[in-house]
Amino acid sequence: MSVSMQGKIVLVTGATAGIGLATARELARKGAQVTLVGRNPARLAAVIAQISSQTGNPHLESISADLSTRAGVQLVAHEFKKRHTCLDVLINNAGAFFNSRQLSVDGLEMTFALNHLNYFHLTNLLLDVLQASSPARIVNVASDAHRGQTLDFGNLQLEKGYSGRLAYGRSKLMNVLFTYELARRLEGRGVTANALHPGFVATQMGMNNGRLMQLVMKLVAPLARSPEEGASTSLYLAVSQEVEGVSGRYYVDKYPVQSDPASYDLAAAQKLWDASLELMA
Repeated sequence: MSVSMQGKIVLVTGATAGIGLATARELARKGAQVTLVGRNPARLAAVIAQISSQTGNPHLESISADLSTRAGVQLVAHEFKKRHTCLDVLINNAGAFFNSRQLSVDGLEMTFALNHLNYFHLTNLLLDVLQASSPARIVNVASDAHRGQTLDFGNLQLEKGYSGRLAYGRSKLMNVLFTYELARRLEGRGVTANALHPGFVATQMGMNNGRLMQLVMKLVAPLARSPEEGASTSLYLAVSQEVEGVSGRYYVDKYPVQSDPASYDLAAAQKLWDASLELMA
């Protein structure tokens, strides 16, 4: 992927660690003007200094916000639009795993709020600048954890029967359903939307869940991919000429594959869209 991104404007969420950081770094190396989104302003400043030093690219910006909140998502969209009238690539990457059920400041289950609603809300708020940059791309980092999952619209936020694994898997199914529905709605409008599985990657994912989870993650880390390897498909979908105009697909290791049968349920995708739209208001 030797394609230059010189002059391209890119926004990457969850960009201060793991896959997001590796993605932002490589896009900067290709010459893109990258806006990094994260929660911690000091961490964002340090990462931008690091990436600029490593790549020689001075065109890096940051927006600090908590994407598990409605206000945080709105802040990112508002601040980005103050600076830019175009957006060539949006990479929805921010996410987390919560072993116990937690609520966001908006009273929403945290996995649902951060892993799904953040993608849905931010993308919809930025669609006008994406369309102004046509051809533009939306890249949604999902996971094969969506396989074997189904959505229960009577228990969408797992008020009953919560488990971290179930909440995470369902949120990743939502990512794929959202991507496919978004692609259908954007057909003919010059913006593509694709989802991907990055593989099992050695990141900080899950490290917010106590010492036992931290120990487990450290033990399995030698079996995991590096963040750079995990970011390879995100970069491919953001940059490669091979996927120009390709939309509504699910990629693993840079190849399009069939996602779980549940992800092709048109009624579920539309119902999830409507339920998510209500929560944006």
